[in-house]
Amino acid sequence: MPSLPKPRLRRQRGDQLVAPPEPGERKPQVETIQASGLRWVNIERPTPLECAWLEEQFEFHALDFEDVLSRNQRPKIDEYPSYLFIVLHFPIFDPAVKRLNAGELDIFVGPDYLVTIPNTPLQPIDYLFERCRQKDDLREQLFSRGSGYLLYRIVDDSFDYCFPMLRKIGNKLDGLEDEIFEGRSEEVVRDISTVKQEIINFRKVIRPQRPVLRELESLKQRFLAPDLDLEIYFDDIADAHERIWDMLENYKEVVEALEDTNESVISHRVNDVLRVLTSISVIVLPLTLIASLWGMNVGVPGEGDPDDFYLVVGGMVVLLVGMLLYFRRRGWL
Repeated sequence: MPSLPKPRLRRQRGDQLVAPPEPGERKPQVETIQASGLRWVNIERPTPLECAWLEEQFEFHALDFEDVLSRNQRPKIDEYPSYLFIVLHFPIFDPAVKRLNAGELDIFVGPDYLVTIPNTPLQPIDYLFERCRQKDDLREQLFSRGSGYLLYRIVDDSFDYCFPMLRKIGNKLDGLEDEIFEGRSEEVVRDISTVKQEIINFRKVIRPQRPVLRELESLKQRFLAPDLDLEIYFDDIADAHERIWDMLENYKEVVEALEDTNESVISHRVNDVLRVLTSISVIVLPLTLIASLWGMNVGVPGEGDPDDFYLVVGGMVVLLVGMLLYFRRRGWL
């Protein structure tokens, strides 16, 4: 019986021999950039296959891999002897449900590597990674300062991406204010509710980052280059976060004020309608009373005299005009 051919082995990571992937087997979706002794690994939407690749390449704690695959992680920093594990959230617009959701970014930071693992496409990360891949000068500029500075650029660009989203919310609030006073208060109710929900979702994403960024400031020295000027960069991230939070606080107050104003406008218009209807009812009431009296099936003054009909009608007209003038003079109409 002929012997079966032995599978060819390829060498990986020193002397370890690994069988090549079978035909049609999916390879780990991993992107890597390396320069100046620093490696940036980016893995978008990781699966167990990508986590297995990370286990082969790095010695991370098993709980960290569970957190990477989990979809319900809060922002945090876990400190280990040789690396940091950071979980951050950033607001992204989900076109499927047309609302803001939280995009999670998991980061492993070591002395000579940085691993970014977004669970959904994050435009700032993709943009910076592509620029570093295409531009040698930018890659050298970022990577030569160490993993701490590269971490700063990634986090800073992600927070800076929040400001265009906040400006869009501000423009919506300005438009809503104009629409309220243009007589579209009923149609604006749904728009106000939508913007209010966006602000609430934005706040839910941004608020839990505050203790994480404060802790990151205290740990920044571990992987920063000796250049002392780099210390101010992580403080700049905290300042950007505070500006975002202040804008959200301001927008929260504005949308609540617009909601109260819109309700006041609607209430004022309803009161105008009720005032007109009430005035009409009060005006018609005495006329109805007179018509009822002269329409009774009993003897009434002037019964049988056709001229008295015109007298009654004339008296009703005079009463109607008099009440209208009186109401107009009092400002009720």
